[in-house]
Amino acid sequence: MTSSQSASFFQSTFLNLRRDFFSSKIGGTVSLLLLTLLIFVLWTAFDWAILRAIWLAEDHQLCKLDDAGACWSVIAARWRLILFGLYPYDEHWRSALGCFAVVLTVVLSCIPRFWSAKKIGTIWLLGYGSFYILMQGGIFGLSSVSIDQWGGLALTVFVFASVAVIGMPLAVILLLMRRSEMPIISQTTGVIIDVVRALPLLTILFAAAVVLPFVIPGWMHGDKLYRVILGFALFFACYQAEILRGGVQAVAAGQEEAAKALGLSYWHRVSRIVLPQAFRAALPPTINQFVVTFKDTSIITIIGFFEILASGAAAFGSAEWGFAYVEVYVFIGLIYFSFVFCLSRYGAYLERRHTIATR
Repeated sequence: MTSSQSASFFQSTFLNLRRDFFSSKIGGTVSLLLLTLLIFVLWTAFDWAILRAIWLAEDHQLCKLDDAGACWSVIAARWRLILFGLYPYDEHWRSALGCFAVVLTVVLSCIPRFWSAKKIGTIWLLGYGSFYILMQGGIFGLSSVSIDQWGGLALTVFVFASVAVIGMPLAVILLLMRRSEMPIISQTTGVIIDVVRALPLLTILFAAAVVLPFVIPGWMHGDKLYRVILGFALFFACYQAEILRGGVQAVAAGQEEAAKALGLSYWHRVSRIVLPQAFRAALPPTINQFVVTFKDTSIITIIGFFEILASGAAAFGSAEWGFAYVEVYVFIGLIYFSFVFCLSRYGAYLERRHTIATR
């Protein structure tokens, strides 16, 4: 950028700021007051979280001094409990490696060269399978760990990955059933989707965990966590089916009609023409749906699962760390923020890319 271009850029930026925030005396005064308040809040937070913070676990007694800031000592002392819950201490590496496998799976899924049903399916099956084998054990020389001992971030990641693996194919099935030319199938599927979407997620999870065992045979009960995951996946699938239906409506109707004229079968038309374009058109809202799903995993703590929020509560639940609950929740909030922010920015990038491509 040349000096003249730099000067032009700064001049235009200054004019925009003046127009947006200082176009009148009242507007300028309000802008200055809000800017002062923002600087005060940011400085107070920085002073509390960084300058006056206590970092080492051995210095936790200093946290009780009047001039002490954030007590990050609780994180240094209890981070294993927050991240891994009740998982056996000596096997924490398995939990960490499993979480890394799922994160790597999500990252690979965001690369356009892997955007095909076969590649995406393979990546998720390998990533999810690796996570489950590492967590469950019992093979490859790994000791077996019951699902009751799973907890912390690993349980949150397990629920999220399970909902994605089960919910996405189910969403495609619901989409195809709703688009069926047989009225009884399309209308029944539409009612199911609308009813599930009209219910709060907590109601569905509570029904799956508590009510469902009373109405199904004993051999179908299974573990409570798996019932909750299936209910969560159904909720995800109903919303995702509607997102994909919007993507299908963005595909020109003449393409499917041309495929029929060429004699292509139904499954060839759907798998080769309709669904690939529908998925591409629905990518930004699909990413948003994954963001919402990851955040909604925190709801399972209400049903009694030891996920990351429950692990955080246990971390400051002792008499020694009872005062440090703010720091624990800030730490957990940063974990959620890092995942959700990256996905949301990626969704915004896809939306811009799709807008440019359709011009």
